[in-house]
Amino acid sequence: MRRSPLLAASLAALLLTPQAPAQDKGGDAAAADKSDAKDAKSELPPLPEDKTITQSAVIGGKAIRYQATVGKLPVYDGKGKKIGEVVYTAYVVPGGDARRPVTFAFNGGPGASSVYLNLGAVGPKRVQFGDKGDAPSDAPLLVDNPASWLDMTDLVFIDPIGTGFSRSLVDEEATKKAFYATEPDIKYLSRIVYDWLVKNERLRAPKFVMGESYGGYRAPRIAYELQTQLGVGVNGIVMVSPYLDPAATSGSDALSPLPWMINLPSMAAGHLERQGRLTPQAMAAVEAYTRGAFATDLLAGRSDPQATARLGQKVAELTGLDPKLVARLDGRVDEGTYLREVHREDQKVGSVYDSNVDAYDPFPNAAERKSGDPILEGIIAPTTSAMVDFITRELGWKTNARYNALSYTVNQAWDRGTPDDAPVSDLRKAVANDPKMGVLIVHGYNDLSCPYFGSRLIIDQMPRFGVDQRVRLGVYPGGHMFYSRGASAEAFKADARTLYVR
Repeated sequence: MRRSPLLAASLAALLLTPQAPAQDKGGDAAAADKSDAKDAKSELPPLPEDKTITQSAVIGGKAIRYQATVGKLPVYDGKGKKIGEVVYTAYVVPGGDARRPVTFAFNGGPGASSVYLNLGAVGPKRVQFGDKGDAPSDAPLLVDNPASWLDMTDLVFIDPIGTGFSRSLVDEEATKKAFYATEPDIKYLSRIVYDWLVKNERLRAPKFVMGESYGGYRAPRIAYELQTQLGVGVNGIVMVSPYLDPAATSGSDALSPLPWMINLPSMAAGHLERQGRLTPQAMAAVEAYTRGAFATDLLAGRSDPQATARLGQKVAELTGLDPKLVARLDGRVDEGTYLREVHREDQKVGSVYDSNVDAYDPFPNAAERKSGDPILEGIIAPTTSAMVDFITRELGWKTNARYNALSYTVNQAWDRGTPDDAPVSDLRKAVANDPKMGVLIVHGYNDLSCPYFGSRLIIDQMPRFGVDQRVRLGVYPGGHMFYSRGASAEAFKADARTLYVR
């Protein structure tokens, strides 16, 4: 997700000293850890010990019994001092052999917990959120998720420091340096994956990394870190609505046509869906125009008045916006203008995460939009209430700590750096290094925070890696959280199954 308060643009690199593994600490370090823990307890109440219960869910038409666990893993600095605690939620089907896969899932932000993939996409239980008609006051009731992936992989949902119940045990400046920048984020989260595998004796299992939004930025980098630094091979990577190339989508006033090209197909998809005409064939025509005549006419600019006129006319046709407005913009429609103007007659505004999920504009007569995003602000209540109720009441993991589904504090503290540290390089290296690794990148058509066409262009520029479809793209009806729509969630699972069943 990009250009929203919680889903920032590009991030910078700060190096974190590699953490000393918990199992490697000697007596002095262990004593120091107890002292650190004692100091931390004087300020923060201790988190509960790991808790596991047995549950069941009907998934894919079959009842599956599984163990649900909420647990914590420590984070240490290079001197063996405990500086943080990461809380995770795991779902494991007992009795599986060493070949049962395990998938580690991360959401984005930076500042988002893993609740969205957990209770929205692939976990065994779900709560409805993120689709048209959903409201913050809807009862946060968990029901079986028929599209859960638990019938083909165990699942571990990891909340980075500052999200969920995960927390730092050091001061503000040390926290920012250790956790709130690109490189330390990748290093300590990779180590958490490693520590979970060791703790649960799962190093022989096939391993997959899944990330949504900025989690999609994390996923290939974590996979490469595991593969080359921690000695853990990764069988597959799944990137959901990923934030892949900050440089390509930044600077809407820049000479590059890429920001306009990347946005246009998702705007057109929203218009086609409103008309009931959204099909892969219709979108193929939009993509062909975007790669061809749109880019050519855009670059011609005012040197060719006919090109500018063609551009405005065609963009108005594709987006459903007023042709006069589009003409004034020379065919360059930013997402903010689109989301407000396309719903202007209803005095509503659309969401950057799905342009067809809207809300009433509280200030419809204001020159500029003054309200928050309909999805971003609408998902906090159902996801937080459902997750806290599940953890504290159903699981019995009792804590008075606050659960952060989305942390503005983390997002605002994040070191944003430059847009040059895209994860595509690590993705290429990880795939090239392992001929058996598969990659699936998925998007919703209507998403303007991380538009699918950016990933389409990136994949088309990647090597073949020996065979076709080593890196595959799936696009489904819906937006950033397309999985809130049942049919899209099922199509996503069907595409992902090819990674797990090979």
